[in-house]
Amino acid sequence: MTETTQAERQIMVEARGLTRVYGDGEEVRALDGVDLIIHEGEFLSIMGPSGSGKSTLLHMLGALDRPSAGYVRIAGQDLADIRSLDRFRSRTVGFVFQSHNLIPSLTAVENVETPLAESSMRGRKRRQWALELLDWVGLSPRAKHLPSQLSGGERQRVAIARALANRPAIVLADEPTGNLDTASGQEIMRVFGRLNGEQGSTIIIVTHDPAVARATQRRITLRDGKICEDDPVADPATEDLREFARSSLGRQLAGGDASALQRLGLTIDHTIPLDTLEIALSRLQ
Repeated sequence: MTETTQAERQIMVEARGLTRVYGDGEEVRALDGVDLIIHEGEFLSIMGPSGSGKSTLLHMLGALDRPSAGYVRIAGQDLADIRSLDRFRSRTVGFVFQSHNLIPSLTAVENVETPLAESSMRGRKRRQWALELLDWVGLSPRAKHLPSQLSGGERQRVAIARALANRPAIVLADEPTGNLDTASGQEIMRVFGRLNGEQGSTIIIVTHDPAVARATQRRITLRDGKICEDDPVADPATEDLREFARSSLGRQLAGGDASALQRLGLTIDHTIPLDTLEIALSRLQ
């Protein structure tokens, strides 16, 4: 992909004042006035505690739900103005879920073909494209296998290939590694990384796993339906220090409580002045 500055990239996702309220009696604000800009080719993660609004935000961005207030534009199109959201989703957005949702009676290649049922692509071309996608995710030898004959990581890679079938402008993934072991989860993130780096795809991943977030380029953190952090992902050492700064011990040290280490029975390396560590932690919080 040709390198461009973010300012030169097209705005792929724009949300303004995005609010979603549930309940007829005591209302619950799943989202509360979210403003968000995502440019073409960005690879970002959305994090936050349970109930923070992560999945609700993803559903809004993917036109799976409508906001109570505010608006969402995808590739310049206001979702409120689109008559057939089903058609828009099938042509513009690729979805990958924690539960891959493959059709158990269909082979891997047949599952990848399913989004093409209403496209103009027919016969051999459709099958060839599905095989090319499976090859791209490293599963061409498993094309004729049923989902029950595939591992969890392989099923998720089939789901990614299926999400790409209609060449979507944006790929949305909701906890795509949540049901996988560490090695399989890392493989899935490598596939997403290739997809972003080689194809320039815009990818948004909802996750609770800091390791998954560190594999992206930008991390958004939600709390109580609001964006409380929006930062580029830094180098691994800085990210580890940032995670420590968010921990209970990190917050104590940043507040000047140098005795917190002694209470835990930890040895202090006096080659690094504690006041320097406190300043570094406070800047990362």
